[in-house]
Amino acid sequence: MLLVIDTGNTNTLFAVHDGSTWRGQWRSATDMTKTADDYAVWLSQLMEINQLRLLDLTACIISTVVPQSLFNQRNFARRYLKVEPLVVGENVRLGVEVRISRPSEVGADRLVNAIGAHAAYSGPLIVIDSGTATTFDVVAADGSFEGGIIAPGINLSMKALHEAAAKLPRVAIQRPERVIGRDTVQAMQAGVFWGYIDLIDGLVERIKEEYGQPMTAIATGGVASLFEGAARRIDHFDPDVTIRGLLLLYQRNVTATSRGA
Repeated sequence: MLLVIDTGNTNTLFAVHDGSTWRGQWRSATDMTKTADDYAVWLSQLMEINQLRLLDLTACIISTVVPQSLFNQRNFARRYLKVEPLVVGENVRLGVEVRISRPSEVGADRLVNAIGAHAAYSGPLIVIDSGTATTFDVVAADGSFEGGIIAPGINLSMKALHEAAAKLPRVAIQRPERVIGRDTVQAMQAGVFWGYIDLIDGLVERIKEEYGQPMTAIATGGVASLFEGAARRIDHFDPDVTIRGLLLLYQRNVTATSRGA
């Protein structure tokens, strides 16, 4: 079985694939101080709920935008899974062209998303990943990565609003019933939520106008479900874009290795 690890700035996703289906997915707050032993204890307990064991895992692939976490995650794979993990950006062949001026600067998560989205949807794509940052990435019809947009994430915006204004409380992000808030909390929630909806819809429209071709917009990421039913320019909500991309990358690289490529 394959373990995929996707480490973002806020959360880390672990998922297990048995060769035909996903057997489990679990999220943990990204913590650079977690050791290999911490990962082993935490993951083994959650896997047991799904009738799985660490010993069932025979391969691992890691994508991370937090380099400080990679050392311990690699040690976890070596020590407890007895495998050398594939790491996106190090020893993984992408199999797609990166058509931007500085390909080395693109985050591993954005490239993995491009691969995962292209595998499931046809035509030019806009992949919107809502996490610590909200990214809008353009994927050509042939799967090539063609750049995009990076904006602050919705949670980051709410946190900044609270920390920069002494009298504004910390509030939960949720879809308010009204656009016009009747108190401070409602006003903050409306401003951040509906502001982000308009940011998403507006940027999707601008990307389509500039690209000059029909495009399909796919939303993924930890908070993407908040926008479902509200963002009018999103065509599909797909929480598995990233892990699908990691699975495909693993399969491509294992096949290439077995062929002596």
